Amino acid sequence: MFVEAAQFLIRTAFDLMACAFFLRFWMQWARVPFRNSFAQFVVKVTDFAVKPVRRVVPGWLGLDWASLLPFYLAELLMVLGVYWVQGYPFLVAGSGVLPGFLLLALVSALRLGLYVLMGLVFFQALLSWINPFSPLAPVFYALSRPVLAPFQRFIPPVGGVDLSPLAALVVIQVLLIAPVAALDQAARAMI
Repeated sequence: MFVEAAQFLIRTAFDLMACAFFLRFWMQWARVPFRNSFAQFVVKVTDFAVKPVRRVVPGWLGLDWASLLPFYLAELLMVLGVYWVQGYPFLVAGSGVLPGFLLLALVSALRLGLYVLMGLVFFQALLSWINPFSPLAPVFYALSRPVLAPFQRFIPPVGGVDLSPLAALVVIQVLLIAPVAALDQAARAMI
C-alpha cells in the first residue's frame, strides 16, 4: 500500500512539472502570445529551471530546447523514482540498463505530451461550444491549432459544428496505442 501511494505521489509531482515544461515548449513552438494569464502562470512555474538551462542550451531549429530538456529530465526522474520505490536493484543491474531507462523516459515523455495535446484539443472544443468569447478562448485556440489545422483542411464543418477535434483525438489515441506502446515494450525489455 505504501509503494502504490509513493508511486502515485512521484508520478503526480513529476508529471505536473513536466506538463508545465511541455506547455511552455508548446506555447513557444505554436507562437502563442505570452501576454495572457495562463501563459504567465506557465512561465512563472517553469522559470526556475528554464532560465539556467537557457544559458547553456540555446534554441535551435526554432525549438525551445531549454523547456524541452527539463520536460524530459522530469520524466526521467519520475521513471527512476517509480522504479526505486518498487525496489529495482539499480546497483546490481549496473550501467547496462541506462539505455532502457532513457528510452522508458522518452516513452513516458511522448505519452504525456500526447495526453497534454488531447487535453488541449478537448478543452478548446469544449470552450468553443460553451463560451467561445472567454478570455482564454484565443489562447487555447492557438495551442490546439497546430493539432487541428491538418484535420480542418480535410473535414469541413457539419451544420456549423467542427468535427476536427474528434478526428484529432482519435488519431492521438491511435498514436498512444500503436507506436508509443511498442516503444514502451522495447524499453521494458531492455531493463
